[in-house]
Amino acid sequence: MEQSVIENAGEELFHFAIDREDIKTLMTCLPEEANVTRPTVEYELQLLKIVMVGWSISFLLEKSPHKNQVGERYWKTIHEFSGDLSSNLGIMTGRELDYFQVVRERLDRYLDAVVRKPGAPEPAAVIGPEFAKHCGNEQDVFTIMTGSRMVAAVIHNVKTYLNIRGIT
Repeated sequence: MEQSVIENAGEELFHFAIDREDIKTLMTCLPEEANVTRPTVEYELQLLKIVMVGWSISFLLEKSPHKNQVGERYWKTIHEFSGDLSSNLGIMTGRELDYFQVVRERLDRYLDAVVRKPGAPEPAAVIGPEFAKHCGNEQDVFTIMTGSRMVAAVIHNVKTYLNIRGIT
């Protein structure tokens, strides 16, 4: 396998993680009856997508010799992006924010939720309710489904990408 394919995979998956088209689609599908603050859901969807791309790399490449290279490149690019975003937000708002720390906290919380429910049929079934909690209403079925859809879509898309590139 060409080294450039492996090196580019982390960066290409980063671009997928920050692309907002699927977030916009999910937001238009979120019914008005959802008892949540829509900007919060949109913000949390972006965090969820970033986290799930990173998680999918580790999970799907668990036995691959390319797992560390792809994962390290992905998280390094996310770290750089987060630093730039944090700086820009700090300038605009006058408040400090460490976006990468927020990403890490979400990753830890979602992983903890999955670990607490080892018999769950799939990660989306566990992460959807945890996502709704971060959105402010862990009982809102519409928000749970929105988070679950994002999880399922990200895992599917990362798997498809890795298969097409021959990385798995």
